[in-house]
Amino acid sequence: MAEGSLTWWAIGASLIASNISAEHFIGMSGSGFALGLAISSYEWMAAATLIIVAVFFIPIYLKNKIFTMPQFLSQRYNDTVATLMAIFWLLVYVFVNLTSILYLGALAVNSISGISFETCIIGLGIFSIVVTLGGMKVIGYTDVIQVLVLIMGGLVTCYLALTLVSERFGFGGDILKGLAVIKDKAPSHFHMIFEKSHPFYKDLPGLSVLVGGMWINNLNYFGCNQYITQRALGADLKTARAGLLFAAFLKMLIPLIVVIPGITMFVMHQNGMFVQEMADNGVIKPDRSYPILMNLLPNGLKGLAFAALTAAIVASLAGKANSISTIFSLDIYKKYFNKDASEKTLVRTGRVTVVVAMIIAGVVAPALRSLDQAYQFVQEYVGFISPGVLSIFLLGFFWKKSTSKAALTSAILTIPLSTVLKFLPVWTNGWFPDLPFMDRMTLVFVILVVLMIVISLLDKKGQDPAKVIAIDTKMFRVSPSFIVASTIIIGILTALYTVFW
Repeated sequence: MAEGSLTWWAIGASLIASNISAEHFIGMSGSGFALGLAISSYEWMAAATLIIVAVFFIPIYLKNKIFTMPQFLSQRYNDTVATLMAIFWLLVYVFVNLTSILYLGALAVNSISGISFETCIIGLGIFSIVVTLGGMKVIGYTDVIQVLVLIMGGLVTCYLALTLVSERFGFGGDILKGLAVIKDKAPSHFHMIFEKSHPFYKDLPGLSVLVGGMWINNLNYFGCNQYITQRALGADLKTARAGLLFAAFLKMLIPLIVVIPGITMFVMHQNGMFVQEMADNGVIKPDRSYPILMNLLPNGLKGLAFAALTAAIVASLAGKANSISTIFSLDIYKKYFNKDASEKTLVRTGRVTVVVAMIIAGVVAPALRSLDQAYQFVQEYVGFISPGVLSIFLLGFFWKKSTSKAALTSAILTIPLSTVLKFLPVWTNGWFPDLPFMDRMTLVFVILVVLMIVISLLDKKGQDPAKVIAIDTKMFRVSPSFIVASTIIIGILTALYTVFW
């Protein structure tokens, strides 16, 4: 918890530094190349989500002295639910999150520096381990510096991309002209909401990004995720809320840093530039967009952009590794292997866990080289557990009758249900519709919530009153300054979706 010493700006910066990684610089930029501005929904909807988390989720965690997500599940339901979800989180963090960040990070560093892919994985892993072993306090304040470098480097790369396209079409180095050119040459890349006929509708299914699966994805990620919420759990409520609002403002900047360069590369590629560089055995690889752009930067600026990318990769790896060590040492090791473990023993166990997790991720990472858009891979497979996690947390927060049996059912079924719905169209020869993964998440979430309600109502024992989380509606009240800042964020988001609908 960084001894409760993180300030609001350190919390907000650390959250963004840990959230923004190679998944964004490389993966989201690649999706910008393929899909366009619509991929920004992940960032812009996250800004709205952070407001909800600040108002409703964080007060509950702080009032009940919750420090890890499995601890909440144990306190609200029982140890079985907590342990099962802790195992799920550890598997996702190691095999999806850590692995994808290491892969994309190594891909980028390899493209820019020429260092072998395998050496890049080893180097990034060791660098991240060193940062992580310093604990949350070191990570939090290091992230403040990294966020500054990240934003500066990202803006420099965006500036270069727009300058390049402006020069290509005869307007000199005018970035505003460059922005006008990409909007004119790729109008289909400037729509936020896709029609059903759109070739990438399955990635971003129309209004589902506003009223469906995107909310499940974001509420799970920002509200029920050890890796993110850990930054705010050591602070008082006012500081935590201010930090989350600061993070929401920063989230709205991210598409400018990563998506616009991807769209710019699409326009240049469509006009005969970087044709060979973007292909692998004749297949276009969108995830190569950002590294190609960085290679075009002059010395000095290239170093700044490279530092920004490395900062983003290491910050995310360190943040995830820290959460992996926290969950394993507190919720697995202390509960089942050494109940009387001292603080020193837990710290030592956590450090060993960090090293082991990074080695596993490093071994698995090369297997992702066949992917075209790694960002979509991450979102889809994290989405296998998101509906179960969110249903358990929301009913645990706001419905006193929700029982441990209901929560355990949701935890057990979330992956099988998601898997069945993914492959049912194949198994039934198209009789069952092939749902976009966001709609699949929505359907699984609704099924699990209904099941939890039915099972809870049928459970004659009911929920142990001692297990109900303490809630005082007064803690949901916010300050006038919070209301003003939130209104500004919602106003900006409304304007963006209206302009780029």
